Order: sequence, then C-alpha cells, then structure tokens
Amino acid sequence: MHDCPDYNATLIERIDITSRLAIMRVRPDSPDFDFTPGQYGTLALMRSAPRLADAEPEDVAADAPDKLVKRAYSISSGSRTREFVEFFVALVGSGELTPRLFALAVGDRLFLGPKAKGLFTLNLVPTDKNVLMVATGTGLAPYVSMLRTHLADRPGQRIAVLHGASYSWDLGYRAELERMAAHTDNLVYLPVVSRPAEDWSGWTGRLPGWLDSPDLPSACRFPLDPEQTHILLCGNPGMIEEARARLEAKGYQVASAKVQGGLHVEKYW
Repeated sequence: MHDCPDYNATLIERIDITSRLAIMRVRPDSPDFDFTPGQYGTLALMRSAPRLADAEPEDVAADAPDKLVKRAYSISSGSRTREFVEFFVALVGSGELTPRLFALAVGDRLFLGPKAKGLFTLNLVPTDKNVLMVATGTGLAPYVSMLRTHLADRPGQRIAVLHGASYSWDLGYRAELERMAAHTDNLVYLPVVSRPAEDWSGWTGRLPGWLDSPDLPSACRFPLDPEQTHILLCGNPGMIEEARARLEAKGYQVASAKVQGGLHVEKYW
C-alpha cells in the first residue's frame, strides 16, 4: 500500500468476527498515546486507499485523492496496554472509511489521531454505585476498555453489561465477557439477540424493551434505581432515544456538566 506522510500507525493484528465485524489492533509510532477508558480515537486513510471490491461505489473528487477520510471509534483496549490501541469496527458498505479499513492487511499503515477524546468515562460514576452498561453492536467497545482496566480495581462495585446484537455471531467479545463474569463475583454479562437462530437459547428481542422487564434487576443482581445505580448507554441513536425515554420514566436524569445525573449517554453517530 502507498504510504502517506500523515500515516503514523500500523495495523498489527486483525480479528475478523464476521465478514462485517472486526477487531483491529493499531500500533502508534509514538509511545506517548494515552487515553481514559471510554474515550475514542480517530482513524483515517487517504481517499486513494483501496476499498473492498464489493463495497458500494462512491464518487471520489479527482483533485483530492490524498485527503484523509477521518472517523472516530471508541477504544476497546485497556488503558494499561501499551503495545497497541484496539478498535471494534463494523463495516458500512456505503461508508467512506470502513470499506477502506476492511481492505487493510496486517502491516499496512494508517493514521491515528495523536490524542484520545471524549467524556464517556467512569469518572462521574461513584465507586459505591452499581453500574449497568447498555450497548448495541460496536457500542460495546468502551465498556470492554473500562472492564479490562477497572474491573479488578472495583471489587465492591456491581456491574452488569446488557449487549444487544442482531445475531449471536455478532456478539463481539462474548467469550471474553463470559470468562470475566465466570471468574468475577461483581460482573454479570447479559447478551440479547433480536434475530435468534437455532443456536441461541438466551434473551431475545429488541434491547430497549428489556429495560422494563422485571427479569432485568434480578439478573443484574441490583435494582434499576437512580439512587443506587448509574446506567451507561452507547450505540445507535434509535436505541439511545428509546432507552433514554424508558429510563427517564424511572426517574433517571442525563448527566451533564450542570446535572449530577445517573444516566450517561454516548451516541455512536
């Protein structure tokens, strides 16, 4: 692949979960890249970079082939990992960047923004409160980073992960989260599949509906009470909007610089 003077990182590992979901590990040239779990990094490739052959066609400006196409992705690696920065990426066939990212091979170069950004962290969640992490799709990534970094540090804090996906094979990090939950008293992993196949015997349906289910508090082992439990939402805007409405009906307020609420929201696009 043609290198670009702006490229400052290398793809060192790629784990394809499905043809449209991948875990990508990127090694920055600089050892100084730092982040707080929950933050996002910026990845970029030139417009002239190869795209997947079956991606939807696009119009590329003839005078801008070397322009960087940049997008933000939540980091899934733990903040103590220094060898690479990990991202959980979904292919968007009509997108500008992901058809190029999915055409990368190990050893190829790309751009990684020099600084991580974002406020969707555990900094505003007291350690004496329960935490319910709710995600759809690749919105799981910031929670994986948080758990890899902080789970051992917060043995007294009860945490549950409610992750929704279309199919069971789309449940990225499932094996790791199951292992974490099996070996940790304070973590519960609750996957939900909206289009179950014969291999699935767990929870089914659309994820927001489970927020009103009487089975959820007992499965989490803590109440969905704003006084006792903080809730994090990350994923597609439709899920965020519906989940937020259901939780506000239970008394939750979205946290902000001016409001000490128990609901923390990160929209993915």
